[in-house]
Amino acid sequence: MNCPYCNYNDTKVLDSRPTSGGKKIRRRRECISCRKKFTTFEQVETMPVMIIKKDNSREAFKREKLINGLLRACASRPVSVNDIERIADLIEQKLVNDMEKEYPSSIIGEYAMQELKKLDDVSYVRFASVYKQFKDINSFMEELKQLINN
Repeated sequence: MNCPYCNYNDTKVLDSRPTSGGKKIRRRRECISCRKKFTTFEQVETMPVMIIKKDNSREAFKREKLINGLLRACASRPVSVNDIERIADLIEQKLVNDMEKEYPSSIIGEYAMQELKKLDDVSYVRFASVYKQFKDINSFMEELKQLINN
C-alpha cells in the first residue's frame, strides 16, 4: 500500500475492524517513512454490475456517481452523510444480490427515489426533478400532488 502523502510503498496497519455489516474491512494505517496516518477500506472484488444508459451505452456501476447525485439532491437539507452512504450501500447491495449483471439506469433512479422519499420530501423532489426530467410545470405539479397524497 503506497502512502497517499509521500508515496512510500510500505505502511503498517494500526487497527482493523469490519464495517458495512462485515462486507468491508476498515484499516487504519501509518506510513513507515513520513509517519502520517490514513484509512483504507478492503472489500471482496466482484464482477462489475453494468448500467445500461438511456442511449443504450453501457458503463460499470459507479457508486461515486450515485453518491454525488444524492449529495446534490440533499444539499442544505437535514440529511447526514451517513444517511447518503446508507442509501448507496442499500442500492449497491440490491444490485449485487439480484445476481443480474446489467441494469437499466432507471432502476437505480427508482431505488434512489424510494429511499429519499422515506428520508426527506424536498430531497426526493430535487432528485426526481433531475431524474424524471419534467417537461413542464404541470408534470412537476403532478409529482408534487402524488407526494402530498401519499
